[in-house]
Amino acid sequence: MTNLKLKLGALVAGAVFAVAPIAAQAEEFINILTGGTSGVYYPLGVGLSKIYADGIPGARTQVQSTKASVENLNLLEQGKGELALALGDSVKMAWEGNADAGFKAPLSKLRGIAAVYPNYIQIAASADSGITSLADLAGKSLSVGAAKSGTELNARAILAAAGMSYDQLGKVEYLPFAESVELMKNRQLDATLQSAGLGVASLKDLATAAPTTLVSVPAEIAEKLGAPYIAATIPAGTYQGQDADVPTVAVVNFLVTHEDVSDETAYQMTKLLFENLTTLEAAHKAAASIKLETALKGMPIPLHPGAERYYKEMGLM
Repeated sequence: MTNLKLKLGALVAGAVFAVAPIAAQAEEFINILTGGTSGVYYPLGVGLSKIYADGIPGARTQVQSTKASVENLNLLEQGKGELALALGDSVKMAWEGNADAGFKAPLSKLRGIAAVYPNYIQIAASADSGITSLADLAGKSLSVGAAKSGTELNARAILAAAGMSYDQLGKVEYLPFAESVELMKNRQLDATLQSAGLGVASLKDLATAAPTTLVSVPAEIAEKLGAPYIAATIPAGTYQGQDADVPTVAVVNFLVTHEDVSDETAYQMTKLLFENLTTLEAAHKAAASIKLETALKGMPIPLHPGAERYYKEMGLM
């Protein structure tokens, strides 16, 4: 009887050890930090969430809507997310600890996964406002995105490069994309500056609802700002009623994680991203700009070792 008990005990102990790795695997949790639901970050986050849930055994995924870049990076540093989308200039300022941009100290835990697609600075004005250039914004009302968001940091930088400031505007609103559009539809706002992928839902909605003008941002603004800003074009037909190309500036987005995420998870997140670009493009067409060959371009922070492993396998490093 005693021998039988010992054998049973050994079997139970063996079973515990056998299931332990499975239990640990089942606890894998990936919270993806995005932006407002009417922007591009959110649908891409939803796409990534499905890719990771299907491709990483035992992973549980969640998509969190946030105020985007600045909030995302601060949440990552606090360990309140495993992956985030953020604008390149915000990532750079987070690493440096730029207090004016919303980072009280350098965010030293941040680690890079990949450069993804560019955000285009898209300034949409109501046709009635008469705004066609940056100079025309003087004395007008403009929504610049949530305070100290990545979009708002872009707005400050672009106006400064054009020799302007918020003081010269008639009124400044700090509102998310969808709320800005609602104000414009109700004729309570002249223009909205949105830093997003081409074809962002909020501006599609606006252009369908009311005559809208896309304000040009000349190439010299990009030259003045320098990296990570580049000169870009919003192609004709991107929005209803837009019959010509519109010059603007763009800034690259990055997928960012933090140092406490395991090497294996970071490796899988990177690998599955590039193996499922077609699926991601179905979530939002901005993903069409994501290329493996530009994944490391302009990375402002150290790569996560898991991501580095993948790029070495692919011959990029």
